[in-house]
Amino acid sequence: MNVYDSARIADMLQKEGYEEAKKQEEADLVLFNTCHIREKAAEKLFSDLGRAQAVAEERRAAGLKTVIGVAGCVVQAEDEQIIRRAPFVDFAVGPLMYHKIPQILRDMTENNEYKGVVHTDFPADSKFDFLPENKAQGACSYLAVQEGCNNFCTYCVVPYTRGAEYSRPVADVLKEAKRLIATGTVELNLLGQNVNSYHGEDEQGKERDLAYLLRRVAELDGLRRLRYTTSYPADVTDELIACHRDIEILMPYLHLPIQSGSDRILKAMNRRHRSGDYLRIVEKLQEANPALRMSSDFIVGFPGETDEDFQQTLDVVNRVKYIQAFSFKYSRRAGTPAAVMDNQVEEKVKKERLDILQKLLFSNQEAFNKSCIGKVMPVLFEQKGRHKGQLIGRTPYMQNLHIETDSANLNKIIEVEVIDATTNSLSGKEI
Repeated sequence: MNVYDSARIADMLQKEGYEEAKKQEEADLVLFNTCHIREKAAEKLFSDLGRAQAVAEERRAAGLKTVIGVAGCVVQAEDEQIIRRAPFVDFAVGPLMYHKIPQILRDMTENNEYKGVVHTDFPADSKFDFLPENKAQGACSYLAVQEGCNNFCTYCVVPYTRGAEYSRPVADVLKEAKRLIATGTVELNLLGQNVNSYHGEDEQGKERDLAYLLRRVAELDGLRRLRYTTSYPADVTDELIACHRDIEILMPYLHLPIQSGSDRILKAMNRRHRSGDYLRIVEKLQEANPALRMSSDFIVGFPGETDEDFQQTLDVVNRVKYIQAFSFKYSRRAGTPAAVMDNQVEEKVKKERLDILQKLLFSNQEAFNKSCIGKVMPVLFEQKGRHKGQLIGRTPYMQNLHIETDSANLNKIIEVEVIDATTNSLSGKEI
């Protein structure tokens, strides 16, 4: 979602006459777009702001003005902290208010005043109504269809930073999708904090779900690949599962976070599913499409997690055999219920459990990657590699694959035989 938001901010700034600077020392405007899911990301922002201030001071000495701005979820959650710890920041906007950036910059220029401007409202009107038309920046594009969250998991800040769930109308999604395809998009990834809670209205004002939207998008001429992320287990419907059986361009890879394999911990997390529910969904998905493989998110060391709870997480991993995963130690987020729970797990224990979990996850990932050796896979090449004549792309399973091939294959799907594999990537040869 932040990649999508950053691209849309760039679209707005280009319409205001800005061009991307090659390095920070040349930038009249330095803008940080932020995430607040984990504490480390927020702290990294303040470190980066300190470095940006140092560059701005050097430019000031040369008679150059630098505007420093911050956008995103850290602003929504910690606007007072930003004002206190980084008073040199000229403006800050929450993730639902970044469409105001052009007007903020115009006001600053016209008034020649660079004061701290903060916008963290939850507006009645959708920000999408104010964004300029965008176009593809490459073969793969993100398209936000849903934003916000109503689940209030006890560890998560998203409902407080992104607000309540909002779904864009079907017609708006299709219009943006057509524009992206017309300007070069081959693969489209539909985005939402809980993308499968999508409930946008169709052209007749009828509320529609994600399964309906996927089928409509899949009908668009020129689209070769379709994905969606991130899904919430309790919102996976039979109609959505059927899409994985019926839609040929829907990739056989699904990111479906479980967070913990322990029902006791899932309840404490205020997740609306239990491990048995989750495993039944996985079973249905793989019945619908036997080629489908899964990735997930895991939090270890959530308050009150015991060795038995952790073992139940390992049991789920052993059963599902995830081909990729994101795993983290529980991180306290101010304002969330879990942050004030009494039974916090010691940092040492969290680290030990994370090490064990990641060893298992990486083992499964490497095993799947090596099982691909000798197979022929369609690969969409998205960027040039570090070496001359090398391109890097993604398989249907979101694996990175590099190959020696003509640069004319950039942004194309070509058939590749996998010849080698590591934990994190594949290498191949063109067929």
